[in-house]
Amino acid sequence: MSMSRALAPHLPYLRRYARALTGSQESGDAYVRAALTALLAGEQALDDDLPPRVALYHLFHRIWSTSGGGLEATAGLVENKGPESRLLALSGEQRAALLLTAVESFSLDEAGAILDMAPENVERAIIEAQHSIESELASRVLIIEDEPIIALDLENLITELGHEVVATAATRDQAVELALKKKPGLILADINLGEGGSGLDAVSKILEGFDIPVIFVTAYPEKLLTGERPEPTYLIAKPFLPEAVQATVGQALFFHPINRKVAG
Repeated sequence: MSMSRALAPHLPYLRRYARALTGSQESGDAYVRAALTALLAGEQALDDDLPPRVALYHLFHRIWSTSGGGLEATAGLVENKGPESRLLALSGEQRAALLLTAVESFSLDEAGAILDMAPENVERAIIEAQHSIESELASRVLIIEDEPIIALDLENLITELGHEVVATAATRDQAVELALKKKPGLILADINLGEGGSGLDAVSKILEGFDIPVIFVTAYPEKLLTGERPEPTYLIAKPFLPEAVQATVGQALFFHPINRKVAG
């Protein structure tokens, strides 16, 4: 099997990871392109001792870490004296360890190989990242989901993570109305709302009024991870795992700290 065929199935998920790690589609996709360009040009090579998926993420991290990786998180926050100051101590390596295991489902050993860290150090980084994120980034959340059971599962999970669910919407129009009324600090949105319309359309309309982080929940994440058009930065695949929701919510709020839960 050719290298391109071996890596192709993993590229959408590498884009998902890179976008969550850097906080934007533009930045994440740029790092992925840089890694692939270096590989195809013979400037970098995959580690033959690692499985293809692990080797691909390892290559990405070599490029990311040597290109100022981690600076995205702290840009613009240096002068802030509020609770965000603790987040400045949260390294890109800590966030990477959390995302690799919780969202990308790598084992501690695999994450260690990707990050060139011992598994016990990966575990320590995860614990430190979770503590910092959870203690500083509680937010008000709007859930857009037309399936009542899934909406309830998300509400319970988000509440257990210390956030406040201010409303749940099942249709496009209801979502827009509630967002304008409740002013959430984070949105979790299903993409397909059945007869209720499109979650993408709802979010697009909401973002015309104010800037908040959005996490899309979909059964087909690879369709929104092509890198060929403007696409969501944060995606959770259905059926979702609690740790994946936790990590993705933390990353989304990490890059939008002004939208933490506030009085009023």
